[in-house]
Amino acid sequence: MVHCAVLGKEAEGLEKPPYPGELGQRIYENVSAEGWKQWLQRLVMIINEEQLNSADPASQERIEKHLVGFIFNEGDHGHTPSGFHQT
Repeated sequence: MVHCAVLGKEAEGLEKPPYPGELGQRIYENVSAEGWKQWLQRLVMIINEEQLNSADPASQERIEKHLVGFIFNEGDHGHTPSGFHQT
């Protein structure tokens, strides 16, 4: 169980760090499985809306900024991408 930074409450944690390095460990310690699922849904939207290529280093850097913004509310990223309209 972790106090999930995304959900703002106690929830079942992840089985292992979902991301490499220190950031992956930080996510593992502070994000629930449900919170990570919400991030993955947001990630699909970000990749599509911003036409990012996950194999491109510049895109990877942008994705990581969105990741930190979405999960930890740090930096200028993490909000719904501009131009995205929910129906």
